[in-house]
Amino acid sequence: MKTNHMKPIQRRSLRDEVYETLKKAIITLELAPEQRLYDQELAEQFAVSRTPVREALKRLEDEGLVESFPGSYTRVTPLNTKEAEHAFTVVAALHALAAKLSCPKLQASDVEKLQRKNEELKQAIQEKDAMRAIEVDEQFHGVFLEAAGNPEISRALQAIIPKVQRLEVSQFSAEGGKQSVYQHEMIISACQNEEYEKVVQLVENNWLSLGKFMTEGR
Repeated sequence: MKTNHMKPIQRRSLRDEVYETLKKAIITLELAPEQRLYDQELAEQFAVSRTPVREALKRLEDEGLVESFPGSYTRVTPLNTKEAEHAFTVVAALHALAAKLSCPKLQASDVEKLQRKNEELKQAIQEKDAMRAIEVDEQFHGVFLEAAGNPEISRALQAIIPKVQRLEVSQFSAEGGKQSVYQHEMIISACQNEEYEKVVQLVENNWLSLGKFMTEGR
């Protein structure tokens, strides 16, 4: 069943809430690539004024998820595989850095969480639930981000990961998902054996191979 994220806004922080709601709708393709966006229409849909909608659209434009043509219209940016390819390269490097910083700090409970999240990923793939698979994959890699204890890595990822996730949703397949599950198993094994350099290489390759699969179809 398709999730409807485009609901009236109820929280006090209207600007942030409108932004998060629109961002999620763009990532999940509820707002399709190249779909035109009208601030008055969105304001009515969210039951807010046009000001927080305009502020949210400007923020999304700065992040490359929305584009405006002055005097004409605003729309969701088209899917751009070349841009996504560049994004995957940066995401891979940032996650590899998080793995490098976190490996010496990993606890048994962290490895257990990695195993649990990979099982959840496998289940989501079997059920062909793209959004759940992406969410669980993010939680898997989030173990390294949290253990690394460097908020700048997370901030950098937050700015670029939506471009990657949008392509993941559009190109979701069981084949690509199974490949990630297998690579995660290798990462977990390397963590258990305290092969930290190998963990870093495997984490980076996990993202690079996913990017190649998504942008080249293999």
